[in-house]
Amino acid sequence: MAGGTWTTQNKVRPGVYINFASEPQALGTVGDRGGVSLALSLPWGAPKEIITIQAGEELREILGYDITAPELLLVREALKRAKTLLLYRLNAGTQAAATHEGLTVTAKYGGVRGNDIAIVIQENIDDNAKFDVRTLVDGTEVDLQTVGSMAELTANAWVTFSGTGTLTEIASLPLTGGANGTVTNQDHTDYLAAVEVYEFNTMGLVATDVTLKSLYTAFVRRLREDEGYKVQLVLENYPLADYEGVISVKNGVILSDGTTLTAAQAVAWVAGATAGANVNESLTYQAYDDAVDVSPRYTNSQIIAALRAGEFLFTQNNGRALVEQDINTLTGFTPDKGKQFAKNRVIRVLDGINNDFKRIFESFYIGKVDNNSAGRNLLKNECNSYMNTLQGIGAVQNFDAQNDVTVLPGNDSDSVYIEANAQPVDSVEKIYMKVRLR
Repeated sequence: MAGGTWTTQNKVRPGVYINFASEPQALGTVGDRGGVSLALSLPWGAPKEIITIQAGEELREILGYDITAPELLLVREALKRAKTLLLYRLNAGTQAAATHEGLTVTAKYGGVRGNDIAIVIQENIDDNAKFDVRTLVDGTEVDLQTVGSMAELTANAWVTFSGTGTLTEIASLPLTGGANGTVTNQDHTDYLAAVEVYEFNTMGLVATDVTLKSLYTAFVRRLREDEGYKVQLVLENYPLADYEGVISVKNGVILSDGTTLTAAQAVAWVAGATAGANVNESLTYQAYDDAVDVSPRYTNSQIIAALRAGEFLFTQNNGRALVEQDINTLTGFTPDKGKQFAKNRVIRVLDGINNDFKRIFESFYIGKVDNNSAGRNLLKNECNSYMNTLQGIGAVQNFDAQNDVTVLPGNDSDSVYIEANAQPVDSVEKIYMKVRLR
């Protein structure tokens, strides 16, 4: 279904077209979330496809390691706050393999994790015509098959078998030759094409390449403005995006175990935390989970300059790494996009309104409701009900169901024009207090 913004009522495709604008004012004077997507280079896993991972899910067979392993650092950081991770493995790599007297064993996926796999073949103690074939990963048994010949062996979650003939005992047959391979910009382009058909709230780019930053920014801008699908992009040190759909992380953090994350690596947490934040929640002054310091630290004047430039950064406070302010890169304010559009809490509300209305209208109204006064009244009641729900959870304020939603006939017999007023609630971020001495 089409969507996006509109200038005149000249759209051809059926869809929902929504414009957001702040009321003109002086420039100096405001559905379920939790889905994040990352494209990573990994030592194991299905390549070149979207893998859906739920928080708390066992990952050993999917990605080759437990979630605590250093190889899954960025996966772990993203899932500290996100509910669902849409993961794309950029690299295919080279599969590890081994042969023994006619038997060939090949790792299921390419990558260095395949080099940790070994096969043990022993005669079965109850039937000397059969053999026990064990697959070990880091010395731990992950599969056991009792067979009489090579042809009876079946693939498991880690390896495939081929060959015909009689098995012979071997104490250990290690697989070798596994390699991660390299990642090209085309792999990222393939990822963007693959993920576009999925639903998520935030995308993270953990690379530092400027070309990729530009590519991802253009992709998200197209989703937001041409497809009507409101998502945000998180990347490192790219404030020149100057766009409410892009968050630029300036620095990294130090975890409690001493691991130092760069700004690019911290993108995983910021993307997950942004996706997991509710529409009535700000990340300002929230602590990065399990972080004890920031890297690098900045002076007060540097922090102020970064905020003015639209940069999302961490500051050290009493043994924690805090989000200084939950902002995006928008700094080029206009009468239509005032300062409030730079706040990610506000954007989450507006994006939620867009995505939810689009979903509701497409599911229950387009092609199903008459375009007459009764049908338009149904639309108005739907809008009022939704906005009252947002007001009830503190996402918007001062909503007046009598005056803040107008539903009128559009220019064509099959179109309607809806105008709605919304005042997102921001969080208290600055407290000015005067204490009088008596």
